[in-house]
Amino acid sequence: MPTTIILGSQWGDEGKGKLSDILCQKAQICARAAGGHNAGHSVVANGVSYDFHLLPSGLINPNCENLIGSGVVVNVEAFFKELNALEEKGLKHVRDKILISDRAHVNLTLHAAADRAEEAQLEGNKKIGTTGRGIGPSYATKASRKGIRVHEIFKEAVFEKKLRALTEGYKKEFGELFEYDVEEEISRFREYRKLLPNFVCDGPNFIDQAQRSGRDLLVEGANALMLDIDYGTYPYVTSSNTGLGGAVTGLALDYKQIKEVIGVVKAYTTRVGGGPFKTEDLGEAGTKLQEIGREWGVSTGRRRRCGWLDLVVLKYSQLINNYTSWNLTKLDILDTFPTIKVAVAYKDPETGETLEHFPADLDYLDTLEVVYKEFEGWQTPITSVKTFDALPAQAQAYVKFIEEFTGIPVKWVGTGPARDDMIYL
Repeated sequence: MPTTIILGSQWGDEGKGKLSDILCQKAQICARAAGGHNAGHSVVANGVSYDFHLLPSGLINPNCENLIGSGVVVNVEAFFKELNALEEKGLKHVRDKILISDRAHVNLTLHAAADRAEEAQLEGNKKIGTTGRGIGPSYATKASRKGIRVHEIFKEAVFEKKLRALTEGYKKEFGELFEYDVEEEISRFREYRKLLPNFVCDGPNFIDQAQRSGRDLLVEGANALMLDIDYGTYPYVTSSNTGLGGAVTGLALDYKQIKEVIGVVKAYTTRVGGGPFKTEDLGEAGTKLQEIGREWGVSTGRRRRCGWLDLVVLKYSQLINNYTSWNLTKLDILDTFPTIKVAVAYKDPETGETLEHFPADLDYLDTLEVVYKEFEGWQTPITSVKTFDALPAQAQAYVKFIEEFTGIPVKWVGTGPARDDMIYL
């Protein structure tokens, strides 16, 4: 290491948790920098499947300390629920290995109620398709300087005053659409106030001490670059900075200590919710990708939209995040496809101009045609393959083209759901 950052390069659900699990076996600290319990992935270790939403997946390793950083919005109910679920699956050490930055903002039931009310006001394709967990409203109250930080939970009078003020504001904004019981939330936090103290720390100081002492630090990104509030397909995005910048500011990292930035990319493309998706396939291929790839969310259960790999998106993602390597995941899902398509450019049908960049204007993006390159499929199972040279020639050609097109080496190739189904190049 000493500091390695794992980031999603598409619209999320790329399989970041698996690589995090592998690298966490050697890491001394694993940290989340942004997002909330809207993130979700499963990690299969020792024959057991563990679901992570808010907590870092480094908790699987009993020797790894874990931090929920200052840039995260923390749902306290989800925090304890997830800890309990991990303990029930045999991870008895987790309560001794997790800390929350006192500067993180609190995600409340109030925010989820506001999220549902706001989505209810939108019509048709204007709906964002949020998880309904209040992540957007949490970051909105943070940005408007009305939010509640973790350290304020322990100041009962301050907490209740701020919560009641937020409640009144949402009532005025949404009227009857805002269904929420402030007294119930206040009552729950009276109990959380007793349970939380041992989990809260000075987050920036924790990271500073770790980096000064040369400890191996793994940063586990949530969501992905194309959902970034600044660089994603706005407004169909999440409400945090999901890229490299968000990792640095969300944890107060010393950028000089960053050794590797790994972009995780699925061998095809998926996204959840509304918004543009140029390579989406609404026919047989998309359905096949969804079924074979088991493309439905860990956090929400929603089915993901599916389509071909988009290298225009990937090059744009690289432009923002400056990856040092790729982790290509779920290559095995393409095993039975006779022909595999990859987007290499967009074309303006009016001017004939070919675009190799991703535009900001979504209306303009919608008018563009996709330029595809086709590859011959390998049509043989690769799950048992353990080395790159043992992959079928067609699969090798597919991986090498991604490297050549993006100029970034593929360092890991995922060939199945288990921890061991990973080729290291």
